[in-house]
Amino acid sequence: MTFKPAHLLVVLLVTAFPAMAQNLATVNGKAIPASKAEPFVKQALAQGQKDTPQLRAMIKDRLVGTEVLLQAAEKAGYGKNEEVKVQIEMARQQILIQSLMRAHVEKNPVSEADVKAAYDKWKTQNGDNEYHPFHILVEKEDDAKAIISKLKGGAKFEELAKQSKDTGSAGKGGDLDWVSQANVPPAFAAALTSLKKGQFTETPVKTEVGFHIIKLDDVRPLKLPTLDEVKQQIGESLVQEKVQAYQQSLIKAAVIK
Repeated sequence: MTFKPAHLLVVLLVTAFPAMAQNLATVNGKAIPASKAEPFVKQALAQGQKDTPQLRAMIKDRLVGTEVLLQAAEKAGYGKNEEVKVQIEMARQQILIQSLMRAHVEKNPVSEADVKAAYDKWKTQNGDNEYHPFHILVEKEDDAKAIISKLKGGAKFEELAKQSKDTGSAGKGGDLDWVSQANVPPAFAAALTSLKKGQFTETPVKTEVGFHIIKLDDVRPLKLPTLDEVKQQIGESLVQEKVQAYQQSLIKAAVIK
């Protein structure tokens, strides 16, 4: 192979100073390997930036600044500080766990079919309509029955709602604003969807918070966002579910005494 003079000069420089070609800089005699810049370059490219001399110069300056501060912290003895050691160990553990979970998700990705199935399930749970209920919540079933008797006798729902346990709606006549059947407890939803406009439940409706008397004010068609509008949100939620399920499977398989 024949080298031109300029090419020969480059070869001689790299051969004579291999360490210089492998380092970005030295700080107080400590070298910063060029390889340290690559993760930052990769991250910048993933964010849409271009691999330019300016980008690499900025990354170099950042690494130099970090090394200067790191040396100052070590010199001041913070590397031996017990509290700092605990924080470093916690950060190490978190990075390892995140790496494990990221690898699991990459091996078990959320598919388009998974997102579509979750969306369809969500639509079914919400139903076709949106409801505007009022309610009165009390502790005891007998109290609920007494209120129902008063309502049947002509008492105003909004007045009786002032004694509701639900302080958030009591001052508004029991108004719960518009809800879908997925936004309320199953027993509440079943009673609500069985009512016609203006009707109230004639038997107390029990949920985990007490006994309800429910009145339906109005109904309208429910407008849900399209799949495209919530695709990312659903995908992120499914990823979290995968991570949690994987974590629980590891805990279940572990020998814990």
